[in-house]
Amino acid sequence: MNTLEIKIMKYGEIEAVELTGALVLGTPVNTLRQKIDNLTAHGATQFVFNLTGITRMDSSGIGLLVMIMSSTKEAGGALKLVNPSKQVTQTLKMCNLLPLFEIFSEEQEAISSFAPS
Repeated sequence: MNTLEIKIMKYGEIEAVELTGALVLGTPVNTLRQKIDNLTAHGATQFVFNLTGITRMDSSGIGLLVMIMSSTKEAGGALKLVNPSKQVTQTLKMCNLLPLFEIFSEEQEAISSFAPS
């Protein structure tokens, strides 16, 4: 089943997004896009995506990450990834996208990496 669970915690200016399940074409990608669009519409530009629970990610999931990363960069923010699975890391590597992302093993480390405003 392609379900995606999205939990969002706010740490000051930083949105920590914990994803569990499959980030694949269809409802999972659309739901995440809507949630992030909603947050960015309200001024959020700093995101930490905890990918520990992601079991599968296809090209539309990768595309969404790249889209979020570039729109947050344009807005002066950033998207940082926490603990992507081997499959996700390999997919990013194959698409030559891995160097575009800052990747951390711990969520707290990623949150702390944002300079306090």
